[in-house]
Amino acid sequence: MDSSKTNFFDTQVLGHPAGLFVLFFTEMWERFSFYGMRVLLVNFLTMAVVGVDFPGWGWTSENAGALFGTYAGLLYLTPILGGLIADKVTGYRWAVVIGAAIMTIGHAAMAFETETSLYVGLALLVIGTGFFKPNMTSIVSEMYKDFPEKKDGAYTIFYMGVNAGAFFGMMLCGYLAETVGWAWGFGLAGIFMALGTLQFWLAKPIFGIIGDPPIKSAGLGAERSDGDQEALDSSLVKDGEEPTNPFTTLDKILIAICSIVAFVYLINDPLSKIKGVNLLPEAQIGVILLITLALFLYLVISRMTRYTKITRDRMIAFVIFAFFTVFFWMAFEQGATSLVLFARDFTQRSLVGEAATAFKIVDTLLTVVPLGIITWVLYLLFTKTFKTIRTSNIVLALSFLAIWIIVGYKLVQDFSTDNAEITVSWFSILNSFFIITFASFFTKWWDSKYNPSAAIKYGLGLGLLGIGFGILAFGSLAIPAGTEAGAVRVSMIWLILAYLFHTLGELCLSPVGLSYVSKLVPARMIAFMFGMWYLAIAIGNKLAAKVGGMFDTMRDESSLSFFFLIFTIIPIVSGILVTILGPVLKKLMHGVK
Repeated sequence: MDSSKTNFFDTQVLGHPAGLFVLFFTEMWERFSFYGMRVLLVNFLTMAVVGVDFPGWGWTSENAGALFGTYAGLLYLTPILGGLIADKVTGYRWAVVIGAAIMTIGHAAMAFETETSLYVGLALLVIGTGFFKPNMTSIVSEMYKDFPEKKDGAYTIFYMGVNAGAFFGMMLCGYLAETVGWAWGFGLAGIFMALGTLQFWLAKPIFGIIGDPPIKSAGLGAERSDGDQEALDSSLVKDGEEPTNPFTTLDKILIAICSIVAFVYLINDPLSKIKGVNLLPEAQIGVILLITLALFLYLVISRMTRYTKITRDRMIAFVIFAFFTVFFWMAFEQGATSLVLFARDFTQRSLVGEAATAFKIVDTLLTVVPLGIITWVLYLLFTKTFKTIRTSNIVLALSFLAIWIIVGYKLVQDFSTDNAEITVSWFSILNSFFIITFASFFTKWWDSKYNPSAAIKYGLGLGLLGIGFGILAFGSLAIPAGTEAGAVRVSMIWLILAYLFHTLGELCLSPVGLSYVSKLVPARMIAFMFGMWYLAIAIGNKLAAKVGGMFDTMRDESSLSFFFLIFTIIPIVSGILVTILGPVLKKLMHGVK
């Protein structure tokens, strides 16, 4: 086994094993597809049926938000099951392939633009993501099991692939959808998901036994599980008590009840609004949800009381962080709903003269420079692994050739006219661009002696997010209540600044959360608490779409400035509260940093 590890690290690209960059590109194509579809969905559903070049379905923002919120919520719940199946049955690599294949079919279904194919496509994307999402990072973790000092750098490179995929997916899928036709945008997402799946599967020789089904790598799996379990369990031995806390029959019943009710509610919300069909008694939905919440809180509290004081305190700190996470994502994920509508209907996207020329130059640099850098990484991988995974590299090269052709087509079209019409989806790429731009600064900050506490990071993240919406609230003062879509348009600078502050907030808060799962939670409860963390994000996503669905109503009855003020006040107040709780959280964490 030692020799296999050495051989695995012999073939290196930029100081890391070539296999990491196979994962980099696989994740990049998956994120390309996911974000490419994500940026289109609400825009397509709410686009007018007549009077536009590419008609949508003319849905209300409420109906579109209900569907998108259910989709986004389920995306964070199915990975819990997908990770369990991979651990016990398929292994990580097969789970990734299964998930990617299912997602490819889902994207293809959405390209047909019928209501049935849309629902089928979204369902397949949810199922596929459940297999794909948790197991890519599991492969990275297993690759670096014996090289922990290189793991931080590996994850940094890996997540650059995430943001690169999001960047190009939103840019190119959005561009084709808005200038050629919706099916082209949805279809492009599916094509690159298929190519990413193929290049990953063909690269199998480079991974050896890493990610194999458990039965094939029993020795490695047993060593990994036992070693990690022993290390993690040691943190549970406090006050002489045994570090055991098995799930009781009542625990399992409560988990089943809460899961079923949550799933039924998520399906019922869009179904009742779009089709008028209720799976739950309409008058009692609120009561049912409150009872379910009470049962879930009882489950969590009862499990925590069975641990020793230090472990229990740390888990309370974790729950507090999860609670504030809901409010962050409720506001941040407006980027998929209300901010898309604001960019489309109330932002000045038509430029002329020098402004148009300046935008074209900036947009060209934004497109060509990152693509050139990633193509260079592809070249390095190609030179190191061509003999080992030749076919995989050829598929990857053809994928990039296709991207360059689409980019070339886009640039030719852009420069063929004197004016510039900015696509709605262009604004969504700013989040990924700002992450790539500022991530290294925040990494250096967190590694310095000025690294703030987790509570301060949360407070900063929520505060910066609120400031971004405050900028939008100020910029929207020029749009009176009841203004029809397109009647008044404000400068794009407000939206650009909002995305900047939202991203800075994300960089403060988002990386903190998951790292504290492993630091604060005992081993025997880590899977449950990971699920709880994803549940918090799922609730935040569902609330984001539900409140974002009020965009039309608030525009007509109040004002967009008041609408964005809601997302200004909630995060800032939440940020102040979590900062005030800093000393309490520090005490509860018992030295965990």
